[in-house]
Amino acid sequence: MIWLAGAIGVLLLGWVLLRALATASVAQVKRGALWFLIGMLLAGVALLLLTRRLPQALGLMLPLMPLLLPAVRRWLGRRRFGAAPPDQGVSTLETPTLAMRLDQASGTLSGRVRTGPFAGRELGEMPLEDCLALLAQCHVEDPESVPLLEAWLDRAAPGWRQASPGAGMDRAEALAVLELPEGATPAQIRAAHRRLMRQAHPDHGGDAWRAARLNQARDLLLKPRP
Repeated sequence: MIWLAGAIGVLLLGWVLLRALATASVAQVKRGALWFLIGMLLAGVALLLLTRRLPQALGLMLPLMPLLLPAVRRWLGRRRFGAAPPDQGVSTLETPTLAMRLDQASGTLSGRVRTGPFAGRELGEMPLEDCLALLAQCHVEDPESVPLLEAWLDRAAPGWRQASPGAGMDRAEALAVLELPEGATPAQIRAAHRRLMRQAHPDHGGDAWRAARLNQARDLLLKPRP
């Protein structure tokens, strides 16, 4: 009777899984397969622990580690960008503001703006001034996009930092931008930056150019003195 109940349970579970596979997207199937493999791995480790054979299994796996480590490193290196079909060789990553593409064969990084005043434009077709305005906007509204856009600018326009709003800013100017006196502590610098960044938000009548200057002033003042 127990075996019959177990068989019925297995059949019901298989039916549920088949229905889930029929309606799931490719991403959901991949995610489910990953969790299934993780579960099987954990079950195997638990079984080895119960049977006290884990040391033997580890001894068998150790010679394979030099072969597995390079594959793990490659997988981790590609985690920032989505996996691409083998025939395309292009990885993609989307943030609220950007849709970035990385050609794995050539290493070329490109992107398109998804939202805001520059929506629909390719980064490669935008003048540097517009890219810097977009960067300042991301500092205010979408911090997740900042490192991606900076990485693209480092490749496409290596001298962009010298052309940014705060280029050439000295300590006195940075203090003035953040409305701070000389001798302000790091905590006071961060607090002033947060307060003024809220005012610089476009919803409060601010603009992206001012936000970029505020970020530059904060970074300059928080940088350790030589």
